[in-house]
Amino acid sequence: MGIYLNPGNMGFKGIINGDYIDKTGLIAHINNTINKSSYKMTCFSRLRRFGKSFAAKMLCAYYDKSCDSRELFEGLEISKDLSFEEHLNKYNVIYLDITRFTSFAENLREVVKTIQSKVIGELKEAYPEYVADDEKVLGEAMASVSSKTGEQFIFIIDEWDAIFRESKNDSILQKEYLQLLRGLFKGGTATDGTIAAAYMTGILPIKRYGTESALTDFREFTMVRPHFLVPYLGFTEDEVKRICEENNMDFNEMKSWYDGYYFKNIGSVYNPNSVMSAVRNRSYCSYWTSSETYESLKNYIAMNFDGLKDAVIAMLGGQRQRINPLYFQNDLTSLKNKNNVLTLLVHLGYLSYDEDSRKVCIPNLEVRDAFEMAVQDAGWDKVGEAIADSEDLLEATINGDSEAVENALEEIHSAKTSILKYNDENSLACAVSIAYYTAERYYEVYRELPTGKGFADLVFIPHKNTNRSAVIVELKYNKTADSAIKQIKERRYEGKLKTYEDNLLLVGVNYDRESTAKKHSCVIEKFEK
Repeated sequence: MGIYLNPGNMGFKGIINGDYIDKTGLIAHINNTINKSSYKMTCFSRLRRFGKSFAAKMLCAYYDKSCDSRELFEGLEISKDLSFEEHLNKYNVIYLDITRFTSFAENLREVVKTIQSKVIGELKEAYPEYVADDEKVLGEAMASVSSKTGEQFIFIIDEWDAIFRESKNDSILQKEYLQLLRGLFKGGTATDGTIAAAYMTGILPIKRYGTESALTDFREFTMVRPHFLVPYLGFTEDEVKRICEENNMDFNEMKSWYDGYYFKNIGSVYNPNSVMSAVRNRSYCSYWTSSETYESLKNYIAMNFDGLKDAVIAMLGGQRQRINPLYFQNDLTSLKNKNNVLTLLVHLGYLSYDEDSRKVCIPNLEVRDAFEMAVQDAGWDKVGEAIADSEDLLEATINGDSEAVENALEEIHSAKTSILKYNDENSLACAVSIAYYTAERYYEVYRELPTGKGFADLVFIPHKNTNRSAVIVELKYNKTADSAIKQIKERRYEGKLKTYEDNLLLVGVNYDRESTAKKHSCVIEKFEK
């Protein structure tokens, strides 16, 4: 076994010795690509802490010919697949964790040369008679081994995009790195006989120049389009429900904190690291954002692109924003407009993308925490103050203090941001959602919830095992707060909240733009049967 050539199965052994959720079905998909010249190269990009390295180590353990991994995979999903025996421990594996090279390099400009020399060195040790002493080209060394032995390689690259993230302004190094990858994976007679399959994983999709991918032989699976690999993107909802049942954890609270990445054909996908951290610590909080720096988020949302600030504030208020991910160049420097920044935030995990509507939103409480910090540090003082004061507003609402609610809404209306200069009920709804920002920590918050004979603007349903009141909020524009309360009663919005009829508040809010004062008004009533 080596570090890069045939690293063995110890990495995966350590993983399954812990709380392992079976994702070995991914192996069957990679098996299906082996020696298929048109699609044997796979790039599966996804978020930090979403199991990328786990998957890479799993693939190493399965394919590596230097070890016997049958016992590790017994009883797991892949062991039931028809391809299991055919490919188990049958290949030379070359495993590269690119962050290993970038972290320890004294000179990043030497990284590409170092990658080649390290792997060639191990090939020379394993096959001294087939690799020339002066060989400096990795592809040639591998081709020589394959031609003499008939053995093929499977390439597994973890954090493939580390060079683009850590040397984002060094175009010379990036081009040299891409040239190495092209040389290794470009289709042709030598590659077809040498490489049986390749699997790359990272955060960013493959760099694009215009509409063309820099590595055209790779099939891509991304946070925008994971296609049929979506079950291996993170934890599915069924998996999280099972984890909660086995560990006596509240599924609804788990969902509030770590759900929000939604994909058609499978539904919700959860952050694996955060879910398991919550289970181990018996506590829900921002595990993912605490493992990252929010400096990057702060820097991106502070960019002076037209409409970007308004879009972020609208999403803080629960709204969605349309993007076109096709215009993103898949790097950290070619950011020219709001669309590019929002698409980048999808790939970084700060936003969730709905492929059908092409809209993005802030996915969950964990990520909202990061936005809250970033907004406060980005100099958006009024918005930051509104978020900071939202706890007091929520308590004022629960206590029936309508005057305090009116004053709080006045404060947020004073924010010097166009999205909060109301011109309709949607703008009012955005402002009210930001004002009640804290509510998501204690409630399931629904916007435009179908109830009774219509749609309630905002509904707060308490998390289980709490004694908080449920709340229905109806918004009016240029009318009266009393008319909002009247509409709640007439349309029987409380119909879906029968469980909370003894502890339910009705809140009517109106903004009267036509009056001289241009004031908010609020009425709060306790529901009576």
